Amino acid sequence: MENKFLEVMSQRTDEELIKILTVERRKYNPLAIEAAELEIEKRNIDTSDFEKVREKVTIEKQEEEQVYSNIAGSVTRFLNLIIDTVIWYVLIIITFFIINLFIPFDPSVSNLFIILFNLILIFGVFFAYHSIMEIKFQKTVGKFVTKTKVVKMNGEKPTNNDIITRTFCRLIPFDRLSFVFVKIGIHDFLSKTTVVKD
Repeated sequence: MENKFLEVMSQRTDEELIKILTVERRKYNPLAIEAAELEIEKRNIDTSDFEKVREKVTIEKQEEEQVYSNIAGSVTRFLNLIIDTVIWYVLIIITFFIINLFIPFDPSVSNLFIILFNLILIFGVFFAYHSIMEIKFQKTVGKFVTKTKVVKMNGEKPTNNDIITRTFCRLIPFDRLSFVFVKIGIHDFLSKTTVVKD
């Protein structure tokens, strides 16, 4: 009988195969392990690489466990949400005030245009506030108050792309409620970031 895992293992990288045979061995079916071993033989991978990969994966897991044990709780995240929402509303009011100073209201403009313009401004302020603050400081005003910050899952500082992804994911409906049920919410999970105690 042909091993159905041979094709799957042939598509894995050398590092992934080594992980499967060392650190993650218990997670796999015996036939998958056999297929991985055959693929390693076929590629003539040096077994001395096994120890390097094992050490690297062990360090990564320890970093993730350390970050996970330091994740901010639901109450703290909820407090961040309240503070940041208040700041967002204040910024919206200031933005509308400044725009009204320079662009007087024109009653001939269609209501649809006004609604679209307002929505773009509201979400633009939201996006700018969260992304600029977290890119520059790793925290928003709410996180300054609660002494928390945004990090990658391994504890490193997030890249600009991580923060932008995180900010876009905040717009997913019910994202804010996800923290009531789990430690890592939707926008954390999708951007591979989280909030930890500083």
